[in-house]
Amino acid sequence: MSADTHKNRLIQIDGGLIGPREPKRKIVKAKTREDYPEVPAAILDVAEVYSSPKLAGPPLCDELVALMVHVFTEEEATVARHVGPKARETAESVAAAAHRPVEEVRPILEHLADEKRILLSYGSGDEKKYTNLPLSAGSFEMVLMRPSMDTITDWHRKFCELFAALWETGYGVDYWAKGKPVVKYLPIGRTIENQPMALPTDKLEEVFDRYDIFGVTLCQCRMVEELVGRGCGRDKEVCMALGLSALPLIEKGKFRRIEKQEAWEIKKQAEADGMVSWITARDPEFGGSCCSCCGCCCHMMRTISEFNMPGMIAPPHFIPQVDFDKCNYCGKCALACPMGALVIDIQNSTYIYDSTRCIGCAQCAIACSKLKAIEMVPVPNYEPFIQGRKPVL
Repeated sequence: MSADTHKNRLIQIDGGLIGPREPKRKIVKAKTREDYPEVPAAILDVAEVYSSPKLAGPPLCDELVALMVHVFTEEEATVARHVGPKARETAESVAAAAHRPVEEVRPILEHLADEKRILLSYGSGDEKKYTNLPLSAGSFEMVLMRPSMDTITDWHRKFCELFAALWETGYGVDYWAKGKPVVKYLPIGRTIENQPMALPTDKLEEVFDRYDIFGVTLCQCRMVEELVGRGCGRDKEVCMALGLSALPLIEKGKFRRIEKQEAWEIKKQAEADGMVSWITARDPEFGGSCCSCCGCCCHMMRTISEFNMPGMIAPPHFIPQVDFDKCNYCGKCALACPMGALVIDIQNSTYIYDSTRCIGCAQCAIACSKLKAIEMVPVPNYEPFIQGRKPVL
């Protein structure tokens, strides 16, 4: 299967013009508790936890309340509301705050962490701690993280529907606009294989050589879009954990363990299908992660491709350079760009490049492989992506 098989719903063809759709705007409407007299107070308490800026949360709104009503029963909410933003609570501390016996509270916390997966737990015994994560990225991924669609239930389908409605209000604009980069997208390997300025972490194969443990799971973003009827058809089993950080995810059944060769084959197929890979390659002794994304499903990419709000993605090391003597303005590069960084007028032979949207993935260069009118060139004075206070080199 090739990238031509799949379509990016956020790229439009309007007459002879190929480029991104008009960006969406924030439409979330903040409300107060008094607007929800029929919703149990405990569930509104939990909604306020997830609306905290500490969790990059939305304001209290119809979409958030609907999601909380679906995720938590009233009984669960009376416990979960005592796990505050970025809290690290034990069953004993939650029980004390709730004025209930720990024997009643612990099973509820374990159900929320192990079954619904809305809370994150770590440790064991009396020292086991529970914490919450931002809805995105965080809780939504944890709820859906699994190596097979076979375990998806009607509850999960409704969760996806409600989460998608909340995310599409654009509440995240306030965070995306000022957020620091959290991931770095890599150029497709063969476009820079002979480039002397390429760093080790510009090349996915060299990144993989740092690790001996690999786990793979389904892309949660693509799962949501498929379950709400907007799936692009690209493979979902592309999200990977690398190194020691993969082990607990594999042990809990959230990831499937694979060998390095299979990991590499998955990534090569993803590139052929028009996806591009990001990395969070921390200290090799701890681990990292790597997902392959498309501009029409990935929430990280859609901050740019749908809302035109760069900020969470590191600037590229390589950008496209066009030889206009070879370019015939066919528009294939604009169709292939996952970010909508290119606008081609095939009738009037014009080419517009938006550097603020470009992530340097090189899908445009791959799409132009016959004419070879596009090559990836290094950005002058490039500063390596800083992650965890250290350059990712």
